[in-house]
Amino acid sequence: MRDGRLTFFKRSVLGLALTCSVFVAGQVSAQEPSNFVMKLSTATLNDVQHEWLKRYASAVEQKTNGRIKTEVYPASQLGAIPRQIEGTQLGSIQVWMGPPEFLVGVDKRFELLGVSGLIPNENAAIELMRDEKFSNEFTNIGDRKGLTGLGLVYSGPMTFVMRAPVRKLDDLKGKKIRVFASPFQTEPVAKLGATGVPMTLGDVLPAIQQGTIDGAMSSAGVFTALQYYDAAKYLTESDHAYVYGMAVVSKRWLSTLPPDLQKLVLTTGREVAEEIIPWSKQFVADQRKTWVAKGGEFIYFSPADMAEVIKLTAPVAQTIVQANPEMKPIWDLMTAAMKNLK
Repeated sequence: MRDGRLTFFKRSVLGLALTCSVFVAGQVSAQEPSNFVMKLSTATLNDVQHEWLKRYASAVEQKTNGRIKTEVYPASQLGAIPRQIEGTQLGSIQVWMGPPEFLVGVDKRFELLGVSGLIPNENAAIELMRDEKFSNEFTNIGDRKGLTGLGLVYSGPMTFVMRAPVRKLDDLKGKKIRVFASPFQTEPVAKLGATGVPMTLGDVLPAIQQGTIDGAMSSAGVFTALQYYDAAKYLTESDHAYVYGMAVVSKRWLSTLPPDLQKLVLTTGREVAEEIIPWSKQFVADQRKTWVAKGGEFIYFSPADMAEVIKLTAPVAQTIVQANPEMKPIWDLMTAAMKNLK
């Protein structure tokens, strides 16, 4: 009798366990379509990089029918740029967007897009992004280090935002200017008689306000969106180089997705990169007007000074590439793309 009661008890417990397991399995199954979260991070705000992230996030949610939920974090909300990059490699951040030069610690070849004197104009800068051989090779440089490429965006010509006006080339001499952490920026600035100071974006405006640096280099859109005109009203545009943003997705996180979602994440990146080009061109043009409307002054070098900038800075790239042979294959793709435009 006692054995019978025990058997009945065991059967009851087993039945309850099976019922619970089916219930839990049903819960997991019901949650499965929406259990992927994509956090997208950038250092800037209300510019081309931020716009790309918003468009990309919206497209991913729509195409996956909500199976991937997206969260966009601009203005370094998830930490300084190095922390954002590390987070993306580790998978705690799923997508990072920023100038590829900040990935120099991942691979030196990411410096190449900041080259001075190679890209002659805005049209060429955009067509370089559209060159499939170059774009695919460049954006996936970091794949072995956990960063898979999604696409490039055009941010605009290089500009100097300064506390004091730089109306001619000689005005740059002796100035301390924030640059990206890349010899493709520090060395050209040195050729112009200034000192390049690598610094993450979140520290730049306070440094200008305190007089620690005299100015910074980046695109007009970045400086206008972050309201630099209150601390440094003089913006000198120079076409010696162009500024890009690049989006990468965490390879570790990507590998957790089913194959269909992996494909959507990657193909959508390329689609949005192409779709946003007209917007980015108009945005660059609008920021020049906004800068002046907010009390800033927009300055251009004279043709003679601009020619001197190119003369002084263009040879830097060849020197760097010769000292770093691993850069040459991608450098050759860049130069070939420029030749095809002529």
